[in-house]
Amino acid sequence: MLIRHLKFFITLAEEQHFGRAAERCHVTQPTLSHAIRKFEDDLNLTLIIRGHRFLALTPEGEKVLRWGRQIISDYDSLHDDLKGKERGLTGCLRLGVIPAAMPSVSVLTDQFETSHPLVEIEVRSMSSRAIQKALDGFEIDGGITYLDNEPLQNVRCFPLYAEHYVFACSHDDEFANRPEVAWSEAVTRPLCLLSGDMQNRRILNAIAAEAGVTLTPRIVTNSFLGVASHLRKGRWCAIVPNTFALVFGPSRDLRLIPLAHPRHSHEIGLVLAERMPQAPMARALQDCAERVTRDSIFDKILSGNEAPRLVG
Repeated sequence: MLIRHLKFFITLAEEQHFGRAAERCHVTQPTLSHAIRKFEDDLNLTLIIRGHRFLALTPEGEKVLRWGRQIISDYDSLHDDLKGKERGLTGCLRLGVIPAAMPSVSVLTDQFETSHPLVEIEVRSMSSRAIQKALDGFEIDGGITYLDNEPLQNVRCFPLYAEHYVFACSHDDEFANRPEVAWSEAVTRPLCLLSGDMQNRRILNAIAAEAGVTLTPRIVTNSFLGVASHLRKGRWCAIVPNTFALVFGPSRDLRLIPLAHPRHSHEIGLVLAERMPQAPMARALQDCAERVTRDSIFDKILSGNEAPRLVG
């Protein structure tokens, strides 16, 4: 069995189309088809249900896909580890990030790029459940998600910062000049919030319930960009993580006011698959996260030393 044939098979399973898989592998379609037939012959198994086109994987094909991803991940990690000693880490860092942590992810990626300038960085916006699946399937090197709410399984965790929540409104809102806003007050305003399938919204629902109120937003969206768009319109209010001050910056038109009664925070951190030995990319990412935490970089930024004030 050739590693190349295994990579061809995994690509076909992902694309579910011979033509697209061949294009991704930079070979002709007949070459790809012949290689996968040879792979099946080597294993003495039928891995793919074929008609005039790709239809599905057989049960044996699904098992080979799971093992194959682990084999390729280990092979690439071995290759990277050997080459990294010669010229430094190369390749692509694949990082899954929950939407709520997107405003702060550049703090970690900036530190990583400084230490490993030859590495390309790919940041994907993903739900926490998608991060779990992608880590299990060797599709990403690490994730940034909540550590203390709906925690992931079979992962190593490295805290980065505490997320708490602010009331966002226009400068002429009736709460605009308040030093803080109670949750019971926030729910009376026309809110635009994330939809219920998002973990951040489930957290907000739980905090509101603790305060004895229910969140009834006029508008819901599965993107914080959608929330930001409605905030900029001026009519709508929102409840967002405090890290959004890093994105909005100083503004005469927008206020970000701490929420109180109750005050809540949740821990955001890096998660890596619980595997030994660690892949070089995951090990480098862990080193970076530990350095960021040791130097209190997130704490300095979120305390206002390097970021705009929440109210003003």
